[in-house]
Amino acid sequence: MDTTDSFEVTIAGIELTVNRKAINNIHLSVLPPNGAVRLSVPVATSEQAIRLAVINKLAWIKQQQADFVGQCRQSIREMVSGESHYLWGQRYLLSIVETTGKHYVEVKGKRIELGVASKTTTENRLKLLNKFYRSEIKATLSNLLALWQEKLGVEADAIGIKRMKTKWGSCNIADKRIWLNLELAKKPSECFEFILVHELTHLLERHHNDRFRALMDELLPDWRERRRLLNSLPLAYEDWSY
Repeated sequence: MDTTDSFEVTIAGIELTVNRKAINNIHLSVLPPNGAVRLSVPVATSEQAIRLAVINKLAWIKQQQADFVGQCRQSIREMVSGESHYLWGQRYLLSIVETTGKHYVEVKGKRIELGVASKTTTENRLKLLNKFYRSEIKATLSNLLALWQEKLGVEADAIGIKRMKTKWGSCNIADKRIWLNLELAKKPSECFEFILVHELTHLLERHHNDRFRALMDELLPDWRERRRLLNSLPLAYEDWSY
């Protein structure tokens, strides 16, 4: 939904962004990587109600922010041989191989091999690896999407993959379009499946309410454990829980 008004405010020492929207309920989020706080509220919400919403969740907000501060981060990617990279939760060592032919990415044992020309820049090496991650997600989707759409009795009109800085996934209910974070290719496959099911479930229930949680409990009984695992893993090196 479109934001009709947005402003910054400090409440009980917490700096946050308040977005007034055409919604029915108040939604509070603490966002990676640095614990920025965002509050989405119905348009007519009073300043007192906004203040109370934050104060009532003050301990939770501070704990979430502390968790982000303590969360492991990947180092800046230099895209050189011997650097650690991850695929579906498994650690691989990068191996750069000079080639005069077509550039490629292959998994060989415990190595991810990048075949590139000698003068290929770090940026273009990273683009090649990200293209590989995208293909991995598409291949995994081809096995999971039909299965879960049938289980839920829903069908997304489109599913896209892109790098997102604050979410593992998102769902546009009106357009029935789902976006999945490219970073999910680095996480265990059960985490990827959790996000996919989570977003598809939004096609049945927009909000994270009791009905949504009941649906998730029925469909994926261990979804909380999968979410906990995903949010405990290292974040990407750039500034970007679920």
